[in-house]
Amino acid sequence: MATLLVGFGRAANSLRLTARPSVASQCPFLFVPQAVLRTTPRPFSIASKASTWKKPHASAIPTSAFSRARSFSSSPSKPEPKSGPKPAPPGSPLGALGNKIRQGEHHPPPPPVNDNATTDGHTTSKAFAIFMLASAASVFGIVVFGGLTRLTESGQEDWEAEFTLYKSSPEYALLNPHMDLEEFKKIYFMEWFHRVWGRFIGVSYFAGLLFFAARRRRSAALTRPMFYGASAVLLGIGMQGFVGWWMVASGLKDDLFAPGSHPRVSHYRLTIHLAMAFGIYTAMFLMGARVLRNRSLLGKPEEAIKLITALQRPELKTLRRLANALAALVFLTAMSGALVAGLDAGLIYNEFPMMGNGLAPPMKELFDKFYSRKEDGSDLWWRNILENPSTVQLDHRILATTTLCAVLALFAYSRTGRIAAVMPMSVKKGMTGVVHLTLMQVVLGISTLIYMVPIPLGALHQAGSLLVLTGALGLAHRLHIPKRMIPHIEKRLSGMTKPTVNPPRKH
Repeated sequence: MATLLVGFGRAANSLRLTARPSVASQCPFLFVPQAVLRTTPRPFSIASKASTWKKPHASAIPTSAFSRARSFSSSPSKPEPKSGPKPAPPGSPLGALGNKIRQGEHHPPPPPVNDNATTDGHTTSKAFAIFMLASAASVFGIVVFGGLTRLTESGQEDWEAEFTLYKSSPEYALLNPHMDLEEFKKIYFMEWFHRVWGRFIGVSYFAGLLFFAARRRRSAALTRPMFYGASAVLLGIGMQGFVGWWMVASGLKDDLFAPGSHPRVSHYRLTIHLAMAFGIYTAMFLMGARVLRNRSLLGKPEEAIKLITALQRPELKTLRRLANALAALVFLTAMSGALVAGLDAGLIYNEFPMMGNGLAPPMKELFDKFYSRKEDGSDLWWRNILENPSTVQLDHRILATTTLCAVLALFAYSRTGRIAAVMPMSVKKGMTGVVHLTLMQVVLGISTLIYMVPIPLGALHQAGSLLVLTGALGLAHRLHIPKRMIPHIEKRLSGMTKPTVNPPRKH
């Protein structure tokens, strides 16, 4: 036993090493038990250099102690790296991009997107998107103001009319024979302002398009596909001016002086005029929203990959088609409302849901032979559907009710387990917004009918139709898969700096 203690003391004294604090603090079990040595504590580090060791007396060191010290001196094995998720095969353009993100590569944040220029030349500038959305807002305003013009019967005078010429119009002879100059100024101002507003939209849009087209050659502020689309919108604005004149001219015909006739513009031309306005608004809104979305995807490519991957799930394929069909149904319902407005069909059957003694008028009234112009009656059906005020109002009621049921059914379908689990949050918010807008529009429509089309409610109802269309378009846009942007997102991700390796620490 004495030999063991002496040998242990000799082994500890012969090492004469200075402990390295970092290693000692991490591995306290490397110290020799001082209670056994009964000597002054002298810690040592097994991780010291081999050149500082001195060979102790071999016979003085017990085999068990030496083996234990050797086991302590062995460096701890490095933990095996955690196995991450297996990379997905690059079967689609998103496969390689998804693998990069799943492998845990630490990329530096992408460079900020310049708001006044394109991102890598693949998307239009943000300024152009703001210009398109501002133009769409102006079109929205003129549509609502045009509804006020129609409700106040302000749009029947000649284009270059003054009061003396207005006296020769059917509207003055049959509706306003006692109108003086002051009363004429009110209705004429609304029509004049409506025309000036339309001209302002055309001129400002043309000037803005020229500006961005000129910048495109210097800074690529406008991509070629977007330029072609914007040019088509400009052509539509020019045609809209002609259609507006064509519509107003229909209210100046001589046959409107006949007894029993009501001077009004052609409801067919009114519907075409409103349909073109809705089409121009739709194009402007979608172009502006598309530019903003593409820039957002390129600015945050990692989030873009997650969004596009979610939108490509097969569970959302049916929802995407239904959203597009819903937008078309909303547009059709709005056009049937234009027929109601053009025929003043909202001034009859001012009750809901009944129409007289039942849910619908009698068949003889719905398909009256009075509206047929052919002896064989081959045009009886479609002329009553488009020209009979009772039938036109019933059609609008049916389409409006169908739209409401379709929106509620689509909302319920989107909240089912398998759809809601993969649907992006932006799509959920868009679906909820469409439901709220549709319910608001239904309340406005019923109120307008019951109170016999007062001007404020009539204008709000027309504005509500455009709001519901905007919500439906926004929902379809959020569900749309930007396939053209996938290669550009891949290029932006591949252009990021590769992960850096930390340099070895100096000892």
